[in-house]
Amino acid sequence: MMNCLLASTSTLYGGQYLDYLFDALEELYQNTHEILFIPYARPSGISYEAYTDIAEKAFKHIGKKIVGIHTFDDPVTSLENVQGIFTGGGNSFVLVHSLYQQGLITKLREVITQGTPYLGTSAGSNIAGPNIKTTNDMPIVYPPSYDTLGIVPFCINPHYVNPDPASKHKGETRETRIREFHAFNTTAVVGLREGSWIRIKNQTMILSGGHLSARIFEHGKEAYELSEGASLHFLE
Repeated sequence: MMNCLLASTSTLYGGQYLDYLFDALEELYQNTHEILFIPYARPSGISYEAYTDIAEKAFKHIGKKIVGIHTFDDPVTSLENVQGIFTGGGNSFVLVHSLYQQGLITKLREVITQGTPYLGTSAGSNIAGPNIKTTNDMPIVYPPSYDTLGIVPFCINPHYVNPDPASKHKGETRETRIREFHAFNTTAVVGLREGSWIRIKNQTMILSGGHLSARIFEHGKEAYELSEGASLHFLE
């Protein structure tokens, strides 16, 4: 029954905020006038108000109204009759810390699984998995738990990039970090490249985004590519 779009990023190189997703968002929010924005991830440490302004300007392009969850006295109650939800990117630890602080994890999971349209970008997509252990972010705050919504059965690594053999940087690659994750965890990981997203609608879970592929990591297996249009249900 879920109706979600989980994107790797909000902005492609050379583009404007969310502009590459406008067509997909019109379909996701086709029966929605007002969207509740969760700005808790605070990219670059910007304020909730400044972040909400950015989202508001983008959604005007598809004729939708944005309301920041921080403007409600009781954030949990704001989810009671919500028409649509958007959780923006930023720092996953800051986002999850705030969600726990406001008591929102359980209610957010409930309304999403009941079919409320949900958009996540970057950190907002990270929280769709069972935990945020595969985030790229620095743990600048300490949330009560790394456990998150679990509306998809795999972890997500947004902004996934392949190792560059020509690079002089000798630090750990994304693939190395995910192998480290699998030394202690068995949950599959989807390395979601820029410009790609996961579209969940009713009983389908499809990799989308203009013929891009994702890198799939399963515990005990070699990593492999999955093409645009493929189902991700086999990772359950």
